[in-house]
Amino acid sequence: MIRILTDRECTDAMKNGAFDPFPGTGALILTQSWCPQWKAMKKYLSEAENRPSAAGSSILYVEYDTRAFFESFMAFKENTFKNREIPYVRYFRDGVFSGESNYVSLQGFLHRLSGPGNR
Repeated sequence: MIRILTDRECTDAMKNGAFDPFPGTGALILTQSWCPQWKAMKKYLSEAENRPSAAGSSILYVEYDTRAFFESFMAFKENTFKNREIPYVRYFRDGVFSGESNYVSLQGFLHRLSGPGNR
């Protein structure tokens, strides 16, 4: 399942210092709409979603430069996760944080989704 994060999910994360527990296995992507690496990743997400290695995974994302809270969310992302690059991807296995990356190829993305806590 690919889903865009809601304004409420994003503002709650800023308020609480973290996103709610991740629903199962998958990836949380924090990015900006103009980023060429994000555009490449976004193109392959539907393909990734249909691969057996991603079966049952959730892919949640936000293009935060298109939201009213752009500057405050960018500061939250950069300060909380200590990552100033985009796209920024956090991976989860059974609701537990298992690793992070920035841009990765389709194969790298699938490997991180199905791998045992790759960083």
